[in-house]
Amino acid sequence: MTDRTTTTAPGEQLDRAPALDRRLVPPMVLGSVLNPINSTIIAVALVPIGAALGASPAQTAWLVSALYLATALGQPVVGRLIDLFGPRRLFLASTSLVGVAGIVGTLAPNLGTLIAARVVLGFGTCAGYPAAMALLRAESRRTGQDSPAGVLTLLAVANQTVAVIGPLLGGLLTSAGGWRSTFALNIPLSVLAVTLGALRLPRQDPGAAPETGPGTGPKAAGGAGPLRRIDLPGMALFAVLLLSLLLFLMHPHADRWYLPLLTLAAAVAFTVRERRAEQPFIDVKVLGGNTPLLLTYARALAAYVVSYAFLYGFAQWTEEGFGLSPLQAGLVQAPTFLVGIGVSLLAGRRGGIRATLLVGGLGQVAACLLMLALGAHSPLWALAALAVVFGVPQGANGLALQNSVFQQSDPARTGSSAGLLRTFAYLGSMVASAATAAAYGPHAGTAGMHQLAWIMLGAAVLFLLLTAFDRTLPALRAPAAARS
Repeated sequence: MTDRTTTTAPGEQLDRAPALDRRLVPPMVLGSVLNPINSTIIAVALVPIGAALGASPAQTAWLVSALYLATALGQPVVGRLIDLFGPRRLFLASTSLVGVAGIVGTLAPNLGTLIAARVVLGFGTCAGYPAAMALLRAESRRTGQDSPAGVLTLLAVANQTVAVIGPLLGGLLTSAGGWRSTFALNIPLSVLAVTLGALRLPRQDPGAAPETGPGTGPKAAGGAGPLRRIDLPGMALFAVLLLSLLLFLMHPHADRWYLPLLTLAAAVAFTVRERRAEQPFIDVKVLGGNTPLLLTYARALAAYVVSYAFLYGFAQWTEEGFGLSPLQAGLVQAPTFLVGIGVSLLAGRRGGIRATLLVGGLGQVAACLLMLALGAHSPLWALAALAVVFGVPQGANGLALQNSVFQQSDPARTGSSAGLLRTFAYLGSMVASAATAAAYGPHAGTAGMHQLAWIMLGAAVLFLLLTAFDRTLPALRAPAAARS
């Protein structure tokens, strides 16, 4: 990131603080929304895909799980690489994969190939959000601002915006060109992201904060030095840990008893390795002593169990249990994300982090209770009312969790910390996906929707308790929008 020089007229203040480099905003925003737009656009296409390929809801749930399985693993890994090498190379490589996934998905002859395309898509969307957070951290240091609050809010609002567009666009594309068009959309998005990244992201490493230890001195600036800072054994153990955990969460059956044991063994080995490593992939000593950040990750997991269960599970019920078309199902969910945009904007300007989290927690509880009151013969306006209520936590939680991580994380590990936030969100999505499949079985009926709502209510209450009894939150101030 290049420093800006300011030409001043006689009498003007010479030490005026540099401004945020606004040229970085478009690639940051586009990269960060590639994952959520692919999350939401397929929500209303699952039923048509199942009908076309002869797959049940439990089978099409793999299209959701595959994306988050790949992204949950890839986000912290790519985030750490961004911390070490800067965002440009990782951003360009990963967003190129988005286009590859779009081509494979568009031409896929069967469900297995579609799932493979979603895996590639998951890895392809890994770099956008950690790169954006790393660039913001670098801009914060360069400009002297604690946090560019305006851009942090913009990232949250952009995610809400694409969530609005996703179900509607998915319904329109499915109605006009079939479900394959929801995959084809990634081809132009990839071209645009790669072009913006190549033109606007800095070629030098602007964000990797200095670290100590072997391989980080002057000679480590090039050659093999940076490569020695990649903790490949730690990353491999983390992959085993996460994959075994997620595979069990997706299908928690007794005949998979070995997966929790493998998860536990990998967790122990990973912890031992990272405590001894000179340049650990995840510094468990620092992370273990950062209770506020760990509580933020726990809140993220609970919040996204609720959010994704509503996004996918409720959307499936509106089509199969209530009888709406994919386009109508997308329209029903639109108020959730429209309200979420408004809540994000309001919270970004006025809301403290603790107050925003409490509002989000109460909104989740209220929405789950309303969901339990719905049935196949409920009026359409009741579904829309539920979507409005769900918009409150949708807008409040994402912004507050993002701001929490930005302030609580080690500046030298902003990328990997942001990646871990998404990983815990994807763990929540895995729990939501498994809960949805277990609740519905072969048909998304009203009884299954109510069973899913009870699971969501449990996660919502947990989120609220974790927020209400967290004594560190009152001292965590929200970024001042005026300083952005």
